[in-house]
Amino acid sequence: MRIGVVTFPGSLDDRDAARAIRLAGAEPVALWHGEHDLHGVDALVLPGGFSYGDYLRCGAIASLSPIMAEVIDAANSGMPVLGICNGFQMLAEAHLLEGGLIRNDHGLFICRDQQLRVENALTDWTGGFAAGQEITIPLKNGEGGFIASADTLERLEGEDRVVVRYIGMNPNGSLNDIAGICNQRGNVVGLMPHPEHAVEPGFGPDTVDAMRSGTDGITFFTSVIERMLVSA
Repeated sequence: MRIGVVTFPGSLDDRDAARAIRLAGAEPVALWHGEHDLHGVDALVLPGGFSYGDYLRCGAIASLSPIMAEVIDAANSGMPVLGICNGFQMLAEAHLLEGGLIRNDHGLFICRDQQLRVENALTDWTGGFAAGQEITIPLKNGEGGFIASADTLERLEGEDRVVVRYIGMNPNGSLNDIAGICNQRGNVVGLMPHPEHAVEPGFGPDTVDAMRSGTDGITFFTSVIERMLVSA
């Protein structure tokens, strides 16, 4: 299985995402934002970090990059697409996901190991989890507050499209403690926490077993691989 990772000018975590994909058992394929070619990949990751034009609004300019036309077409055709942090912001700006992300309500950049509850274990990227499972994933953002109209929130909740929710604390003022959502089909997922930073013992969040031993993030990547193998 080949999973594309799109690099934008200023991308920070593209190589982390590629490493997570490789550890999960697939082949990462580097894609450049200025191309109109997905090189035959089976799934896509829009990585976290930053992208050019974030000074206007995070993800707003990157969502207009040439490759995003291909990403939108692929997503609408059913290809699995994961947007992490800045990638989530791009998916919202490209209208592949509803709502938007604004500056954290406390006005500060936050970096912490964040507890989450998996609300929807039926998406292409969460099939390896159990609904209600609690996981810990690193979080780092300055504009991570999820917002949406009351009608949109009601629809997201009613259609079980909240994928992960903050528990323990709300780190950025996101409405309904929402940390990630999906589209109706469940192939497009966006979340603010960074699963690619919790994929390898010795480098992830602390757990009761040992420091930096948390690997909850790898399941996002193994889940999509398993889904693609079943669908093949």
